[in-house]
Amino acid sequence: MKEIPTPHGPARVELHEVGSPRGTLVLGHGAGGGIGAPDLVAARDAALELDVAVALVEQPYRVAGRKSPAPAAQLDVAWLAVLEALDVARPLFVGGRSSGARVACRTAEAAGAAGVLCLAFPVHPPGRPEKTRLSELDAVAAPVLVVQGERDPFGMPPGGEGREVVVVPGTHSLRSAKRIAEAVADWLAPRRSGSG
Repeated sequence: MKEIPTPHGPARVELHEVGSPRGTLVLGHGAGGGIGAPDLVAARDAALELDVAVALVEQPYRVAGRKSPAPAAQLDVAWLAVLEALDVARPLFVGGRSSGARVACRTAEAAGAAGVLCLAFPVHPPGRPEKTRLSELDAVAAPVLVVQGERDPFGMPPGGEGREVVVVPGTHSLRSAKRIAEAVADWLAPRRSGSG
């Protein structure tokens, strides 16, 4: 674990390096969870199999021991500070689960991301479809992969130009590691450096 200072306190990064990296995938956790979530682990393992290095980022509020997430603007600033501090192989892919996916979408352009991986993107709060967050997904110009549980109470995002949605069994917790890993590998393989 490496601590990285941000304007909102230190973040922690767990780096998983490979011999000759063909890119880097940086992932953030959900609002109430950590970097050990099963879907993040499945995505990490799939990327490492493809010689893509991985960095798992723990936001400052979690490092400080707080359960409630910081406001969106603080999450975004801390995330970009971490990305700037990391010396990573390009292309850079960013993403995360739930809240972490939202952060990655909002900051993708500023980060110069070559792609965004969204695990369990929270389209809207449960039972509140009118409070949609699709604009955050729609604003991403880079290619996007969304891996979503078929019964996710946070909604199902539509596919679209440059956005692939893979539906897997389950709810918001996304525990189908094999299906997640397959989806991530299929999407990441042709986008890493040195690919056909």
